[in-house]
Amino acid sequence: MRKTANGIARALATGLLFLCAGSAATGSAQDASGTIVLRAARMFDATSERLRSDAVIVVRNGQIVGIGGDAPIPDSARMIDLGDATLLPGFIDVHSHLTLEPDENYYRKTLNELMRNPTEMAFYAGANARRTLEAGFTTVRHVGAREFIDVGLRNAIAANLTPGPRILAAGNAITATGGSCDRAPYPAQRVAPLTPREGVCTGADQCRDAVRNQIKWGADVIKVCASGGVLSYDPVDVPQFTREELDAAIGEAHHWGRKVAAHSHGDTASRLAVEAGVDSIEHGSFLSEDTLKRMKAKGVFLVPTFMALDWVEKNADSYPPNIAEKARVAATAHAAMFKAALRLGVPIALGTDATVRPDGHGRNAMEFGLMVDAGMPPAAALIAGTSNAARLLGLDAEIGTLSVGKSADIVAVPGNPITDIHVTERPLFVMQRGRVVRQDGQSLLR
Repeated sequence: MRKTANGIARALATGLLFLCAGSAATGSAQDASGTIVLRAARMFDATSERLRSDAVIVVRNGQIVGIGGDAPIPDSARMIDLGDATLLPGFIDVHSHLTLEPDENYYRKTLNELMRNPTEMAFYAGANARRTLEAGFTTVRHVGAREFIDVGLRNAIAANLTPGPRILAAGNAITATGGSCDRAPYPAQRVAPLTPREGVCTGADQCRDAVRNQIKWGADVIKVCASGGVLSYDPVDVPQFTREELDAAIGEAHHWGRKVAAHSHGDTASRLAVEAGVDSIEHGSFLSEDTLKRMKAKGVFLVPTFMALDWVEKNADSYPPNIAEKARVAATAHAAMFKAALRLGVPIALGTDATVRPDGHGRNAMEFGLMVDAGMPPAAALIAGTSNAARLLGLDAEIGTLSVGKSADIVAVPGNPITDIHVTERPLFVMQRGRVVRQDGQSLLR
C-alpha cells in the first residue's frame, strides 16, 4: 500500500532522530513485562487533594492493575519498597520546548537557533527529552518547533529509539506576520521569511491553511500566538490576530480534533482567543478579572509558566533593554493575575516554558514550588501538574491519576510533597508505561 504524505513525513522525521537515539533508547531501564508492586509511606493519587496511607500500586504490562491496601498481589511479583516516600502520577508539563537549547546569553542563544541545522537541533532535543523524563515528567505538550523536529522526536520516543516523555507535538506555532512567533526581522536577502507551512499567516484563509499544514505534517495540538511576547521584538500585550483569523485557526483545529493553546500575555488578545474557543491561555500576564471569569465559565485553562517569567525578571539586565522592560512589567502584572485566577477558580495546568532558563530542562518541577510561592496550595499545584494537565491534553482516560486501568506513569519523591513541595525536584523513582527509568535517585538510562 502506498504511504500517505503524512506517513512518509513521520518516517522521515523518525529517521532524523535515529542517530540521536543510538542504542540508548531504553538503556538499562527495567523491562515493563511481569508484575511489579510499589510500596511507599504515602500516595497522592490526584483524584482528590488528599494523601493516602494505603500506598500500594500493582503494575503489569505497562498498566496499573491494582491500587491500595486490598489490591491482589501475585506471589511472583517483584516488590519495590520505596520507604518514606510519596507515590504520585507521572508529572505533566503542558508548555514545553525540548527542541530549544537553554542559554543564559540571549545573543548566543539567538545565534545558535539561527545557525544550527535540524539534525544538530535534534541531538539537543533528544538530550533535553531524556533530562525531562529523568525529572519525573512522563508526558509533555510541545508547543512549537521549527522543521517539525518535535514531531520526529515524538515518533522516535514512541518507537523506543530514544528515551523521553510522551509528546503531544504542535509543529510550527501559528503566528501573524511580524508576530511574537515569527522570525526576527533579519534581512530577507539572507534569511528567508517564514511561510504558512511554517506557521506565519495573514487573513483567515491563510491562517486556516497554516493550521492544516501543521496537521498534515503530524501536529497533535495547535499553538496560536495571539499576543506579543516578552522575549520577542513586538509589544508584549498587543493583539496579533483579528477575531476572524482566530475563528479560522481555532475552528479549523477543532474541526480536525486538535486542541489549541494560545500564547497570550495581553488581555484583549486573550479575550478574543477565549471567545473564539481556545482551550488554554499560556502565560496570561495581563489578564483582567473579566477575562478570567470568562475563562472559568468556558473551562479554558490558564498555564502560568512561572519558571520562564521568574528567570527573565531576575535576570532582566542580561537582555536587550526593550525586552528587559517588558519582562519587569509582565512579571509584576503576572503575580497579581495569578492571585485573581486562584480566587476565581480558573482551571490551572502546569507548564514551564523551561527552555527560557539555562538550567531549565530537567528542572521542570521547580514550577510546583513557584506556583506554591505565588499562593497556590501544594495539593492544588500537584493536581495542576497531573490530573488537570491530563484533562487539558484530553488524555485523562489514560494518564494523570493513579487509578486502575491507567498507564503506569508513576513518580516517587522523598518525604511528603504537601508539607514540602520542593521534594518534587528530587525524584527517587520514575516509571514510564511500566518501565523503571529511575530508582534510588539514579537514572537507569545509559
